[in-house]
Amino acid sequence: MPLGLSGYLILKGAHGPLLGWPCPLKALTGIPCPTCFLTRATVAALRGNLSESVQLHAFGPVVAVALIAWCFTAISQRRLIPRGIPAWPLGVGAVVLFAYWLMRLIISYGLGFRGAPGFP
Repeated sequence: MPLGLSGYLILKGAHGPLLGWPCPLKALTGIPCPTCFLTRATVAALRGNLSESVQLHAFGPVVAVALIAWCFTAISQRRLIPRGIPAWPLGVGAVVLFAYWLMRLIISYGLGFRGAPGFP
């Protein structure tokens, strides 16, 4: 399964119209979710284009490395969910991803802070 997911992402990067799900949050509100552009950034990182990956989403190279590590670990242990992986990196990653998303929203949209003291 991890190899299939990796292969799908590489194919999706080469052939954009492959099936995928649009972001429901962006479709409903117009505001991108924390993972908007992460698929494209991961694909760019898997194809070796790190500058494009980081421009799309800072977590693209991180997710690509995690996906490759998951592939190797799952194959070596012959388990979809490998044993011995601590859970705390997921929690830390979620908090950092949320903070990165808020920073992107403030920079991109201003979130109504324009004209407030300290904001141009």
